[in-house]
Amino acid sequence: MSADISYTTEEIAKLLKISKLTVYDLIKKGELASYRVGKQMRVDPADLEAYKQRAKGMQIKEHSTPSPLAPPAANFHSPRPIVITGQDLSLDILAKHMEKNISGIRPLRSYVGSLDSLISMYRGESDIVSTHLLDGDTGEYNLPYIKKLLVGSTYMVVNMLSRNAGLYVKQGNPLSIKGWSDFARQGLRLANREKGSGARVLLDEQLRLHGIKAEQLAGYELEQSNHLGVASQVASGEADVGVGIEKAASIVGQIDFIPLIQERYDLVMLKTAQNQAWIHSLLQILRSKEFKNELQNIAGYDLSRTGEILFET
Repeated sequence: MSADISYTTEEIAKLLKISKLTVYDLIKKGELASYRVGKQMRVDPADLEAYKQRAKGMQIKEHSTPSPLAPPAANFHSPRPIVITGQDLSLDILAKHMEKNISGIRPLRSYVGSLDSLISMYRGESDIVSTHLLDGDTGEYNLPYIKKLLVGSTYMVVNMLSRNAGLYVKQGNPLSIKGWSDFARQGLRLANREKGSGARVLLDEQLRLHGIKAEQLAGYELEQSNHLGVASQVASGEADVGVGIEKAASIVGQIDFIPLIQERYDLVMLKTAQNQAWIHSLLQILRSKEFKNELQNIAGYDLSRTGEILFET
């Protein structure tokens, strides 16, 4: 087979004549090696063949009587993949600490937005999801969305950190932009984030609360996949304003940041029997001095509630 061929979970389900949920279960258990491309899980032909051979071997073993002289077979278990979704740098640091301190797992990073992260957890495609979604009606972060999307699931919500969110404007703020109501101005050019991201939800909620129609904003339909992309568009003069976090403004430079809200950046984990083995260790990492010291070196993080359990079912 060609080295560049890979299968989606749907294709694997058809090839093995099993359900898609069973495929996800095999992936989560580490029995079927996979990796993520964008929002899709992919499986290489060699990994599929290796799984099939192991499955055949197990069937032969179950139906045969071992020789009393034969040595016991070695019990090799590959590390279980743990998919961590989200785009903040803190998650990369967390993955590094997990790999170092928790045996039997292999942290994998998936760089998708908050809403897509929760949907991926609902579908069984991720193990730890990060989210910073504002509910405009209550002013509450994350929990209203989590409770609606993960209905019927047993899960835990833990704070990762808090950080300032607001507006990127040109250096010196020549248009004197001060807040959300300024989006009602005619001719204002926006650098927008993709649907499902926390920054996009924050903007859409504020437009709704201020009675501003999205279609009147030039550039609303043009999407950037991260905070740096939005900040860079403002810095280059391609846009007048964008929504994002303070850290990206300091990285890009040549723009000003207007803080408008402190958003809570939380982690969600399903409390399954398999996950209980590492959840306690993860909480220890989040609360550890070593982990917090590393995050404190990054400007703009509030770690006062890091590791605190905010909600649990």
